[in-house]
Formats: sequence, C-alpha cells, structure tokens
Amino acid sequence: MTSDLPILRQLLFVMNPISGDIDKASVQDLIKHTCQARGRTARFYETTGEDDLRRLKRHLQEHPYDAVFAAGGDGTVNLVAQALCKAELPMGIIPLGSGNGLSKDLGIPQDVEAALDLIWQHQVQQVDTLEVGGHFAAHLADLGFNALIVERFAEGGTRGPGAYVRLALQEYMRYEPARYRAETDEETWEGEAFMLTIANARTFGSNVVINPASRMDDGRFEVCVIEPFPATAAPGILYQLYTEGFDESTYTRRLQCRRVSITVPGEAEVRVQVDGEPLRLSTPVEVSINARSLRVLVPPAS
Repeated sequence: MTSDLPILRQLLFVMNPISGDIDKASVQDLIKHTCQARGRTARFYETTGEDDLRRLKRHLQEHPYDAVFAAGGDGTVNLVAQALCKAELPMGIIPLGSGNGLSKDLGIPQDVEAALDLIWQHQVQQVDTLEVGGHFAAHLADLGFNALIVERFAEGGTRGPGAYVRLALQEYMRYEPARYRAETDEETWEGEAFMLTIANARTFGSNVVINPASRMDDGRFEVCVIEPFPATAAPGILYQLYTEGFDESTYTRRLQCRRVSITVPGEAEVRVQVDGEPLRLSTPVEVSINARSLRVLVPPAS
C-alpha cells in the first residue's frame, strides 16, 4: 500500500446470505479472523432482497467505515457500487459469485484469502459507471441473445456454468435476431444484431472478451455489436471471443461513445440484462456514463 493512502481499519462486508453455493458462515469466520489478526474491525451487513439499496445507504450514513467490501456475486457488487457511486468511500470486492466479471477485469484475485490482502495492500482506482435505461450498471449490460439467456437462467432452478451453456445451446437453435438502431453522440448504426453489449469493461464472467483494449476510466464506453452469422461461423467467433479477437471478425463492430439511445423498431420494450439482472425496459433505452464515479480497491501496481 502506498504511503499516502489511509490505513483501512473499520470495514463493512456486504453479503447475500442465501445466494450461491458457498458456505457464507465459513467465509464470515475467515474474514473476521483475518481482520482481527491484522488489527482491523470487520462488520457484516446481510441483504434481504427488500429495499436493500435504501437500507444500505442509511446504514452507511449512520456508521463510519474506511471501506465497504462486496462479498458476493454480480448482484452484490452492483448494490455496493450503486451505494458508493460518487462517494469518497472506496469499494472492495471479495468475489463469491459464478461470474465475478468486474473483479476479473480489475485484476482482483478470485481466491477469498488473496482478495482480503487488498485491505492492507492496494491502490485506489477511479472507474466509470453506467446508467442503462434508468438502472445503475457497474460492469456490462446486454440486449439480444445473452439477455435472453440471463432471463431464462434466472427463471430456472439450476445454477452454474453447465446450466448456462445448456440453455444457450437450446435457445441458439431457435433464436431470431432483432433489428436495432443505436444513435450515439458520435455516430448512428442501424441493422440486425445477434446481440448488443453495453460495455465499460472488457470481459464477461465467463472470460469471453467482448471489448478488448477498453479502459474503465476514460469517460467513454463501447456498444459492441455481434451481427447475425451462419452456424458454420459460430466456432470461429467463439474462438475470437476467448482470444481477444473480437475486432477480427467480419460479424462484429464497436461504437465508442459517451451516450447512446437504442431502439428496436416496432417494439415498445426490449429485454435487457444489467450486471446479471434480467429486465424489460421501455424503448428507447438511454445509456450514459458517469465518469470516474466509483473508487475501487485494486492490487497495487507491480
């Protein structure tokens, strides 16, 4: 930790007690004992699914902390990031979800004990956040195929990467691409798309690189378009997505912007996923960026 950063002593860990397959009691014990051994105080805040954002903001107003850690998956990270957006209080991430996309993009260790080292060895990175159709986004949002799969995944009773892949294969065979119009502050694109990703980051939790060479602190984001493609091209596209070759495909394009208005001609609403949460939003879907609005604890530069 650099000498000009304050020591983090009073820490809050926000957890969803019923999400995922990890034993949260054992994680809490590990956090508590690790903090005690280093002279830190750990408190825990459990979400309930009812009015969590308002209650967390009120708790933070009533209790002084040096940092707030999201100990969970994408939903918990989104909640804590939203509560701390435009605040001086930094956010840490203890990744406990199945995807953990934002933490991977920021280089945060995926092991709990290693991630806890951020308490005493870190730097603070100011990153951009997004507003997508009136909803806060800390990482990625989608329209199209992936939004459909996220919705189906949320409706199902099974979890894990295997279930996601099975759903994707089932839906791919009958999926019909839609036509979109994206009007940005710099250009307009209209055409059919397999999916559109609103990205201020690089990588999905599945390690698919949808937005290579992007930065999370430059005050801009990208609309990443995958156009309809024949089944024979699918293996090549998948390979490119896993090897940072998004821009090499003839079926992909990226629009860089500070704001965009997305419509689906003839449709009053559209299916969208925001940080892993499936939504139905009215069109046009307005997207804008909040530049350097979130302070995040990340590993120190080597």
